[in-house]
Amino acid sequence: MVLVYIDHQDNQIKKSSLEAVTYGVALAKQLGTEAHGLLLGTVNDDPSALGAYELKNIYQINDAALSSFDAQVFVKTIAAAATKVGATTLVFSHNQTGKAVCAGVSALLKAGLVTGAIELPKTDAGFVVKKSVFSGKAFANVSIQTAIKIISLSPNSFRTTGGAATMASIIPLDIPVSAGHVKITAVNKTSGEISLTEADIVVSGGRGLKGPENWGILLDLAKELGAATACSRPVGDAHWRPHHEHVGQTGVQVAPNLYIAIGISGAIQHLAGVNRSKTIVVINKDPEAPFFKAADYGIVGDAFEVLPKLTDAIKKMKASA
Repeated sequence: MVLVYIDHQDNQIKKSSLEAVTYGVALAKQLGTEAHGLLLGTVNDDPSALGAYELKNIYQINDAALSSFDAQVFVKTIAAAATKVGATTLVFSHNQTGKAVCAGVSALLKAGLVTGAIELPKTDAGFVVKKSVFSGKAFANVSIQTAIKIISLSPNSFRTTGGAATMASIIPLDIPVSAGHVKITAVNKTSGEISLTEADIVVSGGRGLKGPENWGILLDLAKELGAATACSRPVGDAHWRPHHEHVGQTGVQVAPNLYIAIGISGAIQHLAGVNRSKTIVVINKDPEAPFFKAADYGIVGDAFEVLPKLTDAIKKMKASA
């Protein structure tokens, strides 16, 4: 049986969880078994609606100790749940939660683990999982030979495919939840912004915008596209933009369907955090900028001239749609 961990934030199921569910269901069909979900805590969404993705059951554990994330508590609870329901393969999203719990669950279950998978495993001769390595510069095929297997799926690497409006059964799971050792005293959240890790489109700016006072043209474009905003490390270090918008090897790593880089040269550290994007568009007045080598589309031009025209064109297209 394949057990998919359903991650959520602010009482809403994450987009990356839907990808993990789709992946888990496809894997279950490949293995000739069933896919079920595991939900810790509660959500405002109706979890039974995940039946549209062909999940048969969703095992839910609701305990006050699960109201805030504590990696040690979640690791023990997930491992106990997997043992109780007899799961032989566990699927997580390779997001912040997945990165925090997968290794611990693997150790408790003595399970082989592959993180950051990008496609379904090959099961014709064993169980071999493909993942990207060296910041996306190469791929590795990793064989898992243990009885229990764990995979974390790289976000935006597997398309979600909801089907008919079938409802999954919600099955309460009686698992003792241990008290955590971490006490959360305060949580500071950004509001009114699209999450970088969940966004389909990201518009990102660099030093080419010359200063924080010029960021309005980028924000206007992002608003028209319904995109999250991001920045390069020098911009974050200079406090032109909030630190949480810094994307790259030492910041947030993103994999949107569309990444628009404006005034960013494309240093290797930045590329390492964005090269899993499906489509990369680079706008830079320097035709020798390294980022153009990684781009799917490039515009050689001054951002202060290109962005207003691009934003106006998108407005006109939306108005005529």
